[in-house]
Amino acid sequence: MDLFDQHRQQLIEREAPLAARMRPRSLAEFVGQDGIIGPGRLLRRAVQADQLSSLIFYGPPGTGKTTLARVIANTTKAHFIAINAVLSGVKEIREAIAIAQEKRGRYSQRTILFVDEVHRFNKAQQDALLPWVENGTVVLIGATTENPFFEVNKALVSRSRLFQLKPLTAADLKQVMAQALRDCDRGYGSRQIELKTAALDHLVNIANGDARTLLNALELAVETTPPDENGTVQVTLAVAEDSIQQRAVLYDKEGDVHFDTISALIKSIRGSDADAALYWLAQMVYAGEDPRYIFRRLLILASEDVGLADPTAIAVVTSCAAAFDRIGMPEGRYPLAQATLYLATAPKSNSTMGFFDALATVEQAQQPDIPNPMRDASRDQKGFGHGQGYLYPHAYRDHWVAQQYLPSSLQGQVFYQPSSQGYEGTIQTQVARQREAQLATFTGSELPEMLTYSAPDTQRDRWLQRSLAQAGERLAQIRDRLFELAQPQRHHLILDLNAASGLLTWEALRRVPEGGVYALVYRLTDQQALLEQVQALAALNRPVILQAQASDPLAAIADEAIEFDRIIGRNVLAAVGDRRKFFQQISQRLAAGGCLVLIENLPQAGQALYQLLSPDTVDPRVYQALATAEADIYSHQFSLEQSGAELLQNCEIAGLSGSVKTISTKIELYVSPQILERWFQLSKSGKPSYGDHLKRSLTSEDFEVVRAAFSQQLLNQTATWQGQLLLLQAQRATAN
Repeated sequence: MDLFDQHRQQLIEREAPLAARMRPRSLAEFVGQDGIIGPGRLLRRAVQADQLSSLIFYGPPGTGKTTLARVIANTTKAHFIAINAVLSGVKEIREAIAIAQEKRGRYSQRTILFVDEVHRFNKAQQDALLPWVENGTVVLIGATTENPFFEVNKALVSRSRLFQLKPLTAADLKQVMAQALRDCDRGYGSRQIELKTAALDHLVNIANGDARTLLNALELAVETTPPDENGTVQVTLAVAEDSIQQRAVLYDKEGDVHFDTISALIKSIRGSDADAALYWLAQMVYAGEDPRYIFRRLLILASEDVGLADPTAIAVVTSCAAAFDRIGMPEGRYPLAQATLYLATAPKSNSTMGFFDALATVEQAQQPDIPNPMRDASRDQKGFGHGQGYLYPHAYRDHWVAQQYLPSSLQGQVFYQPSSQGYEGTIQTQVARQREAQLATFTGSELPEMLTYSAPDTQRDRWLQRSLAQAGERLAQIRDRLFELAQPQRHHLILDLNAASGLLTWEALRRVPEGGVYALVYRLTDQQALLEQVQALAALNRPVILQAQASDPLAAIADEAIEFDRIIGRNVLAAVGDRRKFFQQISQRLAAGGCLVLIENLPQAGQALYQLLSPDTVDPRVYQALATAEADIYSHQFSLEQSGAELLQNCEIAGLSGSVKTISTKIELYVSPQILERWFQLSKSGKPSYGDHLKRSLTSEDFEVVRAAFSQQLLNQTATWQGQLLLLQAQRATAN
């Protein structure tokens, strides 16, 4: 770059719009999208470790797609090439590939190719990228505002991780505004600017989650407002309203938002929610949607979802559509709203869907002969007897007679199922009775019977499948119940509070491939065992395994910025001393809207081991001593009756809304020699066994009698084992 080029570049940067000047240069400056780039997330770890695979960023304008790519460019050691699909073609792709091959061959340096608006490439241009992405010549980072599953080559999508960026929250936008007002080099930190609270709220509200719109409005407000006598630029509400007068509504007539919004309108009408229907209708009209398209969808709905429950609905919508064609906009909004409200408040029936059942039967089944009485008798009644046996309904009382109209192979087939709503409710009984009478006349054969993205990592999936399959039946039930309640998403960050067995950790790892898993253990041997097990996984896919102290487990997570979407655990509370402090720490580590799910074993509420023995086969004195000894074992265990209310109180103090309940489990337990040995073997570690507890209460002779009774009655037998579990679910409130 010569002096003239350098001067021109400096001039461009100095005169660039505020939104361009304030573009973040590092992860520390990047605002929002904590769900995918927050501390501990897979993408952040990959950027920091410079171990990126191909990525596609998808989201509305102003959410940080290009910015995030630029941050990666500033962070990675790889060579970075950026092209825009609007201005580039196959020629630019080939030039980028040539540079990438040179960097790889001469310097063993990777190349990241950033393609902005990647959906603008046609199929041939996207195909030109595919072999170089597949063989690793370039790491692709694509940015698109369109759904990549529809607009991007499926082969590229299957080889990339997709990250969806959401509109920024009000808090995020205020942080962006604060950065712009504070930065002296790129923003307005060197100028005296007073932004009124009302003006800030207005700008944030109208920006609608778009940081670029917000900064553009701020720049217009500051640059067009003269300073007062003190040299301060006063950005008042009036100035803010002039700077950004209309909300930037995200809407594209051929993309996801278009189809998602009309879907929301249709579903609101189908659900008879007039308020929601008017809201989605208003959003479409405000964004400039063609009202004739809306009327077409309303006409379909009038038949599909209202149908015979209100046969006049389609007439009303048709009349409203005709009225709109006569009067146009803006007054045409009245008949548009009238049609929407009529459908939303009308009784609903989807019985017209019976046609598609009939159509499916026609498509799938062999075409049967038309019954002879149903055939046309006007041409060949004498020759073939067509129409013979047909009963003319008008010749009978009520203008109806029971006879068969379907082919014999379809007798009893029901396509039309009248609802009990509106007009259709008045004919429901009549239709049912007529069908019964028709079936009674049938003398033929027996009636027929009426009948969540990233490319799969096969190595990782096989490893997880083997690990997950090692759990026993009862433990698998517990695991599945916990995750059924937790409902983690692919990008979530999960903390397993007691990961010694790996039971929950491996399932968490499977469910959050674009997120991350932290696992706490309390013994060095457990940590070493887990670390050995995950060696087969790629470094970025491994859970973070930390050794913690049972008295203060969350202190093991040194990075205070990490917040978890889900915190889970099994048999955690029994070892917790100060539960109030524990829940406060949990609350501090939960992200807004995050969820805590714990499952605790309640041995004192479940079946006791001595109950597996038959009392008649053991000396009553020994049996009673055994029962007393086992009751003493459980007397110090965690108890729902003693602590349920306390847990809920601790949750409330910590700012969590919680619920506690018990669930019963029942499995068939095969009592093997190994299980008996584990029960009665005296422990050599710090944790006492069942036998250790019995030794404290029973004499040596009674202990041996009990051991012999278990062996004689249960060895190699299957016993029904009933247990009780405590289930705690708590949630942190969603941020406003």
